[in-house]
Amino acid sequence: MSIWEMIQPPVDISTNGHLITYLFNYTSLIALFFFVLVCIGIFGFSYLYSHKRHPKPYYTYGNKKNHLWITLIIGLSVFVILDINLTRISNNDMRASFWKWPTKDDKVLKVEVLAQQWMWNFRYAGADGEFNTADDIVTVNDLRIPVNTKIVLHLLSKDVIHSFYLPNFRTKVDAMPGRVSRIWFESTQTGKFEIACAEMCGTNHYLMRAELTIYDEKDFNNWQSEAQKLALNTNDSTNLNSFWGWKWNN
Repeated sequence: MSIWEMIQPPVDISTNGHLITYLFNYTSLIALFFFVLVCIGIFGFSYLYSHKRHPKPYYTYGNKKNHLWITLIIGLSVFVILDINLTRISNNDMRASFWKWPTKDDKVLKVEVLAQQWMWNFRYAGADGEFNTADDIVTVNDLRIPVNTKIVLHLLSKDVIHSFYLPNFRTKVDAMPGRVSRIWFESTQTGKFEIACAEMCGTNHYLMRAELTIYDEKDFNNWQSEAQKLALNTNDSTNLNSFWGWKWNN
């Protein structure tokens, strides 16, 4: 693998990930542009005003009108081109895409996520459509979803703050004790991908990884059907470690 391949971001398999990629690239290029300008100024002035060319030093306090105007123009340029424009793009993306939650007319899969040191627990509602009942499908470090379907997750933490991170979707959300957070995403291709924790959550934080498997609709339905049968035979309502779900309000 070449160095160029090693520094490439994970492949984007989401409907909205390109927005984050664009924002990252825009920020990097603008920052690089101003960095080059600063370097040109530093090395250029060092060369033009070196001791060889100007044996007698010229002292200035930088408070002349032209100095103040140059400083003001550079500062405003950075503020407008970088800060203001980044805020504008981010707000537009949030309102137009990331906060545009799936509606009842969309094809949606709902999953509850319980984070704990150091694993991810996933809960799917069974045939009754209700969470935390005897027919729920519960997995550990194993999230399976269908492609081209909006996935809505509700997340909670059992102990400390964790961060549910999907590198291939360019998105993450914190899982916190006592507060349900939520996120939605949609995949565009099948395959196996990584889920990570992006929050330092303890000594074994590095172990907090899970696998995301994305099926086509038929294969997902087959898996869900088999998992449902297994759940009905193995779920134990007296085991509080298995019945940790909560009421789905929206």
